[in-house]
Amino acid sequence: MSRKTLLIVGVAVLAVLGAVAWYFLSGSPATTMDTAASAQGYEILPTDRTLGNPKSKVVLIEYAAPSCPVCAAFNAQSFGRLKTQYIDTGKIFYVFRVFPLRPDDGAAEKIARCLPEDKYFDFIDLLFRNQPQWDVEYGVTDVHGGLVRLGRIAGMSAAQVDQCIANKAEDERINKVAAD
Repeated sequence: MSRKTLLIVGVAVLAVLGAVAWYFLSGSPATTMDTAASAQGYEILPTDRTLGNPKSKVVLIEYAAPSCPVCAAFNAQSFGRLKTQYIDTGKIFYVFRVFPLRPDDGAAEKIARCLPEDKYFDFIDLLFRNQPQWDVEYGVTDVHGGLVRLGRIAGMSAAQVDQCIANKAEDERINKVAAD
């Protein structure tokens, strides 16, 4: 990933966190999720992976790429505290969406989607923590092999991983999220 791309992703993450902080500290009245979503210009999709209280006053939508080192750093350094202090306490409703930077991100997301929904975030965390084992950014030449190894850690066979990666319907969903 180029320095320019890293800078753009970093600025985007900071902008999202700043917007959440502003909204959270502004004292806006609580509304229902549907009303809040339409008033704020976003929609929570049935395919979104979420954590926390859907009726929270604050909704944090994170767009991240499994191969993004800035996203991995946020996951390692800040997400645990965010989850403990705000998501788990019902103050923030967290929505995670994969924004693919390259095809490998789509493959990683498709593997995560094949797992039971309650294992999704564990696998995303596994991807972030193990980028040097599967990400071309770290000089990996066998990305597929790296993803298969991580899929095995999550309890999948190589054939299951390949079947997940081949899912064209997921390609359409991932590309729609990216386009939106």
